[in-house]
Amino acid sequence: MTLAMSWDEWAGQDAVGLAALVRDGQVTPAELAAQAAAGIARTNPVLSAVVEVFEDVVADPLRDGMNPDGAFAGVPYLMKDLGPTLRGRLQEMGSLFMRGNRAAADSHLTGRIREAGLNILGRSTTPEFGCCSAADNPAVYVTRNPWNADYTTNGSSAGTAAMVAAGVLPISHATDGGGSIRIPAGACGNIGLKVSRGVFSIAPAASDLTGLVSIQGCHSRSVRDTAVFVDACRGGAPGEFMPYWTAAEPYAALIQRDPPRLRIALSHEWGDYRATPHFVAELERVGRFLEGLGHRVDWALPAIDFRAAFAAQTRCYISNFAQTIANLLAPRGLDRPPEGLIEPINIRIWEAGIGMSYTERAQMQAVFNTTSRGFGAFFEDWDIILTPITALPTPLSGTTEYLTTSDNPSVQDWFGTLWRQFAYTPLANLCGIPAISLPLAAQENGLPLGIQAQARQANDGLLLQLAAQIERAIDGRWNAGRRPGVHVAGG
Repeated sequence: MTLAMSWDEWAGQDAVGLAALVRDGQVTPAELAAQAAAGIARTNPVLSAVVEVFEDVVADPLRDGMNPDGAFAGVPYLMKDLGPTLRGRLQEMGSLFMRGNRAAADSHLTGRIREAGLNILGRSTTPEFGCCSAADNPAVYVTRNPWNADYTTNGSSAGTAAMVAAGVLPISHATDGGGSIRIPAGACGNIGLKVSRGVFSIAPAASDLTGLVSIQGCHSRSVRDTAVFVDACRGGAPGEFMPYWTAAEPYAALIQRDPPRLRIALSHEWGDYRATPHFVAELERVGRFLEGLGHRVDWALPAIDFRAAFAAQTRCYISNFAQTIANLLAPRGLDRPPEGLIEPINIRIWEAGIGMSYTERAQMQAVFNTTSRGFGAFFEDWDIILTPITALPTPLSGTTEYLTTSDNPSVQDWFGTLWRQFAYTPLANLCGIPAISLPLAAQENGLPLGIQAQARQANDGLLLQLAAQIERAIDGRWNAGRRPGVHVAGG
């Protein structure tokens, strides 16, 4: 098969650039789909990042209702195998238990994505129910990091992270309940924005009230792609629990201007958690770079009870995931998770959380409130807080202590292990504030290290403005211009 462009040309374009080629008549959505499918075939045997390619959509990009006049004009896109559903398509959630599960209808966000001109042509990998730190279960699949296949991508947006980093797609779907957009973006060298609460709908199955911490989004390799994605896909469905807010101007326009001089706080000491010395040195280096852009940078930390906040976050996860599992058991007439089909830690989460009382949830929500108020007070004095994306290096594939295949008998201890590694991302979900991972640093093992910027609620545009200013300053050379070893155009 003859492809529309060389792999170097393909990997050199972002989604906005590919859409412009379509509008100029230089390439068709079908040719883009064929190229993406070829890129998946080229890289997936090593990365194991794509569960399924929809061959009928590759052949006919309009088949499922994609709007070719949308902002992205037919750019290929993968949907994480979790969250928004695709009518008639499988959604198996990284679980043996969910094999063969087909969605009856599109989610609201699915419709927004298609209306934006993104061509959903397959499913990307995720750990079981999106619960753990990597899509790493040999009984299902083991998704590997394109920078070094001995390592995980982190999770839970594992397959998306690998495919975008490997140049297969410029943009792909991701979700984030505690860092699952930002953490794999950080380990794979992508841009990953977790928006504020009230941007992307999770209708019709849930709302921001019932989801509480979970956010939809994408991975990309350019700031403008993320900005256009948010502009095109945001907004609530009829009957939302709360009003969905809109920015004063489109982010695609906002990012063309530099932000004002910002007050940027650096931090890596979050309660009991600390980053490695190398990560701290990389954070300091990025801080000096931002000073060079004219911003004020210093060390500072919100005055909150981190230990209480992480305990509340753990309680939220245990009760939320337990109910997620219960909702999947009930239609099948089961009263408990079946051994061997649901992973051990997820069974223990169900056991620990299914009987959680309203009193316990109310106590959790009280800590959510005091934590959010603490961050709110902090952002009266500071515009941005900057951290490494994780406290510890990305694990090697098969490091089971972070996985729901772990044999750890204590759910509380298992979550504690996660927080030591993934210390800096979850509280943004708890508070509903925006946060972005930018590929500005490197780990000692050679993998990328994302640097995370967080801002006050509804200041998503400021994060994108800062990211765009950085992108211009480095001439678009994220990851210092390096490519991963597994890449459609060669490493």
